[in-house]
Amino acid sequence: MSSTSMRLATYDRYGPAEVLSVTTAPVPRPGPGEVLVRVRAVSVNGGELSMRAGRLRPFSGNRFPKRVGVDLVGEVVEPAGSRFAAGDLAWGVLGRRMGSAAEYVAVRADRLDHVPAGLDPVRAAALPVGTTAITALRDLAALAPGERLLVRGATGGVGHLATQLGKAMGAHVTGLAGAANLDLVTELGADEAIDYRAPGELGRFDVILDTVGTELPAYRGLLSERGRLVAIAFDLDRPVRSLSYIAAHAVRRSRWVRAFSGNPTTALLAELGRWVTSGAIRPVVDRVFPLADIAAAHRALERGGVRGKIVVELP
Repeated sequence: MSSTSMRLATYDRYGPAEVLSVTTAPVPRPGPGEVLVRVRAVSVNGGELSMRAGRLRPFSGNRFPKRVGVDLVGEVVEPAGSRFAAGDLAWGVLGRRMGSAAEYVAVRADRLDHVPAGLDPVRAAALPVGTTAITALRDLAALAPGERLLVRGATGGVGHLATQLGKAMGAHVTGLAGAANLDLVTELGADEAIDYRAPGELGRFDVILDTVGTELPAYRGLLSERGRLVAIAFDLDRPVRSLSYIAAHAVRRSRWVRAFSGNPTTALLAELGRWVTSGAIRPVVDRVFPLADIAAAHRALERGGVRGKIVVELP
C-alpha cells in the first residue's frame, strides 16, 4: 500500500442524505482472524438509510461520527494467513456493523468468500444481500417445490434476488412491485407480476417474503393454513407495535410471522455463489455512483422504484 490514509463515507449527525460526507481516516490494521480488503464496490441498503435518518436511534445511539456500508466487494491486500491470496477478489458482509463504504476495510476471513468467476465488482456488489433471501426462503420458511410464494418488493435489493431464488427452488412466484417495474418482475422469472397499489384478489400463499414491513396483519391474512411469513423489515413509523406483532406470531405453529437480522458467514456466501454460478440468480444494478456522490446514492434509494441495487463504486 502506498498510503496510510483512506477515503470513507461518514456522518456526524442524524438527518437527510446531505449529512453524509467523504472524509479521511487511517487505513485499518487487521486484527486476529481478519484480512485487509481494498474495497471496489458496495451496495446501498435500506437499513443504512433508516439509521442515518435517526429512525433507529434506540439501537444506534448518539455517538458520532458514524459510518455506512454493510457489504463489500474488493481485492484482498493482506491475507494474514487466511485461505485468500493477495489480489483475490472477495465479497462479504460486515455482520451487524457498518463501515464498508471505505477504500479499505478489515474483515474477518469467515465473513468473506471468493467472488464467482466472470463477475466484475459492480455487478458482484448487487449480490451479497442474496444471503438474506437464502436464509429467509430456505432456512426459515423451508420453501418447497410447488408452493406458492409471494415476494413483496419483488424488484428491490433483496426482492429481486428472492424472486429468482424462489423460481429456482421450484415455487410458483408472485411478485408485488410498482407498475413501472412489473416488466422486471416478469424478466426475473415470476409467474405473476402484480402492481402493489392495485393488487386485487391475491389468493392464498404458502410463503410470503416481506421486504417492506408495513401492514403485516393484512399480509398474514393471505397465508394458507400452514403458511409462513418472513419479514426482513418492520414498520419504522410504529416500531413497538410492529415488533410486538412479529413476536406474538413467531411462536405459532401455523401461519407464523418471523423476522431475522442477516449475519452471513463464508458458508452462506459460498451457497450464494453456487446459485449465481448455476445461472439461477443474476444481479440487477439500477445505478452506479462514485463514493463522492454517496449522498445522491442514498437519495436515489429513498425515492423508491429501484430496479435491483444501487451500487457505490470505489475505483
